[in-house]
Amino acid sequence: MNFNFRLGCAVWAYKEWIGSLFPAGSQAKDFLSLYSRRFTTVEGNTTFYSIPDADTIHRWATETPEGFQFCLKLPRSITHAGLLTPVIPETLAFLKQIAGLGDRLGPCFAQLPPSYSPAQIGDLTHFLQAFPHSEFPLALEVRHPDWFQEPYASQLTDRLSDLSIGRVLLDTRPIYECPDDPQLYSERRKPQIPLQPIVTAPFTLIRYISHPDPNFNQPYLKEWAGLVNQWLHQGTQVYFFVHCPVERYSPINARSFQQMLDQQQVSVPPLPWNTIDQPEQLSLF
Repeated sequence: MNFNFRLGCAVWAYKEWIGSLFPAGSQAKDFLSLYSRRFTTVEGNTTFYSIPDADTIHRWATETPEGFQFCLKLPRSITHAGLLTPVIPETLAFLKQIAGLGDRLGPCFAQLPPSYSPAQIGDLTHFLQAFPHSEFPLALEVRHPDWFQEPYASQLTDRLSDLSIGRVLLDTRPIYECPDDPQLYSERRKPQIPLQPIVTAPFTLIRYISHPDPNFNQPYLKEWAGLVNQWLHQGTQVYFFVHCPVERYSPINARSFQQMLDQQQVSVPPLPWNTIDQPEQLSLF
């Protein structure tokens, strides 16, 4: 199957998904296996906080089906330690570690802190040039507001395009362009930055911060459906990750986007979750 489009959530282990995404009675040890048979990718935030050992990497690879991919975030010890050039050796060591995932490894992504500004573009360029992106595809997420202003926006686009490094597209509009709601406050720690839907590599990585109310997501998802359709026609591989301040709604909101794509006859692979009619017997895992 041509996985030109992959859809998933930020995490694979969430207890409150039992009974909706996961069958009743599911145990934590089964979450990854169950998740990976419902979605085709996951945003691996876990590696931001802790680097998995070789046994864990092997388990992740063996518990997931062919075609599933992890998009792992570079550790904060790399991206949030100041300048990037001094941590190139640590970056290469991390990549060597996660290479054990084999074909389960999708693009990695580096999330830079809001303090990392265009003043560091020389350091960023050196880091990106040293990153083995031909072997490990990379996407970059910037958060300092100046990166979204000229001339820095064009400079960043040019750097990424020259190296075929992706641009992480963070869409926080659904949680900011709405009435105040206490359940949104945790996600509002994510920056309110402009959305610039620019593709700089053969793939693109979208982080969509959804609203708990599915109706509020519809205009944003409709816009994304049009962009996804356009990019797929151009041959771009799309990774789409759905977050939500109330995490139990993330899978539902992701499934809603798949349904919208199907209704608009966008050429995407079927969502594995939709092929599951009856809960699996957990003894199979």
